[in-house]
Amino acid sequence: MKNPAGHVQQIGYPEVAEVVSQLDPSTAAALISAASDISLVLDDAGRVVRARLSRPDSQLEQAQNWVGRTLADVVSVECRDKVEALLDDARAGRARKWRHLNHPDRDGRTLPIEYSAIRLSDGQLLVFGRDLRSVTELQKRLVESHQAMERDYQRMRQMEARYRLLFETAPEPMLVVDASNRRILEANAAAERALGTQARKQSGRLLTDCFDSNERNGLDALMTSVLSAGRGDVARARLAGAGSETALAMTLFRHDNQSLFLVRLSQQGLVSTEGAEDNRALTLDALGASPDGFVVTDAGGIVVTANQAFADLCQVGHPNALLGESLDRWLGRSGVDLSVLLANLRQRGSVRLFATTLRGENGLQTQVEMSARAVDVRGRHYLSFSVRDVATRVEDQTTPDGLTRSASQLTELVGRVPLKDIVGETAELIEKLCIEAALDLTRDNRASAAEMLGLSRQSLYVKLRQYGLGDLGDRTDR
Repeated sequence: MKNPAGHVQQIGYPEVAEVVSQLDPSTAAALISAASDISLVLDDAGRVVRARLSRPDSQLEQAQNWVGRTLADVVSVECRDKVEALLDDARAGRARKWRHLNHPDRDGRTLPIEYSAIRLSDGQLLVFGRDLRSVTELQKRLVESHQAMERDYQRMRQMEARYRLLFETAPEPMLVVDASNRRILEANAAAERALGTQARKQSGRLLTDCFDSNERNGLDALMTSVLSAGRGDVARARLAGAGSETALAMTLFRHDNQSLFLVRLSQQGLVSTEGAEDNRALTLDALGASPDGFVVTDAGGIVVTANQAFADLCQVGHPNALLGESLDRWLGRSGVDLSVLLANLRQRGSVRLFATTLRGENGLQTQVEMSARAVDVRGRHYLSFSVRDVATRVEDQTTPDGLTRSASQLTELVGRVPLKDIVGETAELIEKLCIEAALDLTRDNRASAAEMLGLSRQSLYVKLRQYGLGDLGDRTDR
């Protein structure tokens, strides 16, 4: 409302009551429908006299069956006390509060509604509610996302704990140095003993300050070389103060978008050969402690070694129990997935993000992504697989648009087309989707796709031409 000066006046409850009292019944009904999803008229005993919906909805339409029943009878047991409080407030004319009530239906689903109530002049009660299904679904997805984040955070903490244990218990002196300013970030206990300067308490100290002043130019050149090439030769340098000579090996790595040096010291002479062996041992230890599964097989898929994470996915107590067994024993589609992986490794040498399932010894199936690489070690051919559990990801449960549209179109044919024709068209739709999925899983490898679908290559090519999938003009069997 505006006063003569054109300023907006704040409207209080008396003004609203006066405006509403002047509305005709049809306008008042439209106003209630616009302000709520469902409105109920109750008698003084709380029995539903009339029910009105603001929009058609299959689940809300159950409210038409509530007429003649009390509101407390159509809500879940835990909500009955809230119904009494809602109606008592309306009868006494107290300040209105919104109450969250749940209505169960015959399908076992729950309809959440937020209600408020007012007492009418004739003694009846007007109860109007807002549909909370969309809010409840958002809350559910938020909780799922939060739980997934908590699990990922716990895994990261476990992985950091393993790194700390490896770093601190390593007998070799090791330093982590910031590549941008050459300052020490971390030093293990062995480095503290070797430097004799309590390096742990001197974080931020320049690495070159730990060595004799005559060695600093050579160390700067070594760090520059490692930063540009990613690796450098082993160098010798004399420590400051003590004057003992040490061998120094430096490796560049990235963490949190930051370039860091891992500096290893050894007073046992040059560590070029020993350092390579230490790197291999460190790599094996890291893979063994990785939270993701890691397994190595021979060219035929027989397990040679695996880490504990992969054994856990297979529900096996120790990785040694996997040795000598075929990887196909645990892959989801027995006889198919391993064949597809081996075929792609023979052709391309590597596979990334292959989606499949792992079957545990106790029957548990886990959704995983596998990446694989063919490697040659001392003249022998091996296959390494990295396995990541993706079951914790919050997946989108919506149906692909194409399938949804096709299904709705098919249902519209009921009554106009014989059932036999509808079933035939549905079968063709599913067959086309399955062929597309097989081609996607095998990265367009027609031979592997045919094996996955249980078809001969000729039958697969016939169906590809039938559905217009792929370009078969110049293709040959792979």
